[in-house]
Parts: sequence; structure tokens; C-alpha cells
Amino acid sequence: MIGSLDPDQNERERRLLDAIREQGATPENIRLFRDLILSYYRAHGRDLPWRHTADPYRILVSEIMLQQTQVERVAVKYGEFLERFGDFESLARAPRSEVLLAWQGMGYNRRAIALQETARRVVDDHGGELPADVETLATFPGIGNATASAIVAYAFNMPVVYVETNIRRIFIHFFFQDRKDVRDDEVLPLVERTLDHENPREWYSAMMDYGTVLKKRTANPNRRSASYSRQSRFEGSDRQIRGRILALVLEEGTVTEKEVILRLCEEPGRVKRILGDLAREGFVAESEGAYTCR
Repeated sequence: MIGSLDPDQNERERRLLDAIREQGATPENIRLFRDLILSYYRAHGRDLPWRHTADPYRILVSEIMLQQTQVERVAVKYGEFLERFGDFESLARAPRSEVLLAWQGMGYNRRAIALQETARRVVDDHGGELPADVETLATFPGIGNATASAIVAYAFNMPVVYVETNIRRIFIHFFFQDRKDVRDDEVLPLVERTLDHENPREWYSAMMDYGTVLKKRTANPNRRSASYSRQSRFEGSDRQIRGRILALVLEEGTVTEKEVILRLCEEPGRVKRILGDLAREGFVAESEGAYTCR
């Protein structure tokens, strides 16, 4: 079960932490580290829908969804989204309003637009085939190096080396026990040394699950990362209001600024500013004071 280790795994982790503190990242400690991560995964790994496929399109969708949304929510929306847009072609050619409507409840709606723009590039520039190359993927909308690397690892089982939140958490916990301001360029060599080159897909899945365990069991090791920043409060934020406005436009089809103010009971100046931002960013179109989804 995610969130706990069995007594044997707890004891193995404790011994390994002591050994790494005393001896460092020796070959034997690296071996024990791999064994601990994989044994937990093989006993308690999560049964997630995107782990039953290596289809590049489905992996892409899952990785974009997982960027800023909890796994439990993605597990629900993932299947619904794929039912409506089952491949690159259907997503690329869909009206934007339909894509945004299918995305509702996920938050960070710009990811939906980026995902559709990526699908269009794959169809128009790559013959409908997702490139199996990190550098190329990292140039696509909404895909940075970490997401590009994850796609390549899970879709193509290639031994790429990268750092993201769960990976960073694990390596700081084990290999930087008494350090603050740990830099990613210190973590990456250890990621490379521990990587399972034969089956990186399974290895990175195992890391995701062990990272989730650590988040529940310990004070977040990522707070000791040099790149750590506390997420801003969502309730009452512009991000929340943006989502509510976009949901209203999608629900009604067309709304005026006055209607938005009345329906959401928000300060007029704030609504006007956010509507302007949404129009500039391509989420909505404005014509004679009325706003529609593009």
C-alpha cells in the first residue's frame, strides 16, 4: 500500500541510510539502493492505467496531465480524455473548446492547449509519429527536459537520465542526508549511476512510487533542494479565478464581462484584467464585449 513500508523494508532502509552516511555511494550501497527501490515497487507498485501501455500518444497525455495534478485525479480523467481524443490526429483536429471542456477539473488549462499544439506538430511535422528524442521533444509546447525524458523512458524504454520531484526527493533523502541547498547537478550523477539500463521504464516507475512513499513518511527532503520553492496558495488566487471564468465560458458558450462579474461575484477590475489575459493567451476570443472559447 502506498504510504508505508513493511517492517523488513523499513529495516533495510534504516541500514542503508546508515551505510551511506558512513561510506558514501559505494558500489555495494548503490546495489542495495536499487534492490530496496525495486523490491518495494514489485511488492506494492501502483496499478496505474498508463503503466499498461507503451503507446507514445498515451504516454504523452499521461505525462502532461501528471505535471501539476495529483495521480488520483489523473487516473480518473486520463481514460475520459482518451475516449474523446484517442490519438494524435483526433486531438490535433478537435475544436479547442472541446479539448478545454474535456480538460475541466485538471487545472492549469494551458497544458491542454500545449498538448493539442504538440499533437498538431506531431501530425503536421513528424508524420504522426512522436520523436523518440529528448532534445526534439523538449522544444514542443509545454514539454521541458524532465517531461521529455520521462516520455522517452516510458514510451521507448530508453535509459535517459533526468531529475524531477520524486527522483530529487529520493536522492536527497538517501545521499544528501545532512545537506541543504542540494543542487540538481549534484543529483544527476547519482541518477546515472543507479539507473537500470536494461529496463528504465520499470526503474523510473519504481522511483515514482518510492518518492510518493517518502512524501508521506518523512519531512519533505525536497525542502533541502536548492531549487525548492513553496507553492503559492490556490484559494482566492488569480489561478482559481481564471479557471472559474474559463469554465463559465465553456458552459455558456458566450458571456459578457458583466455576466462574469455577476456570476462569480468578483471585483470588476480583477475580472477585466483576467479576461484580458485569457484573450491574449488564446483561451478565449473577444468580440464586441462578448467572450467565447476559441
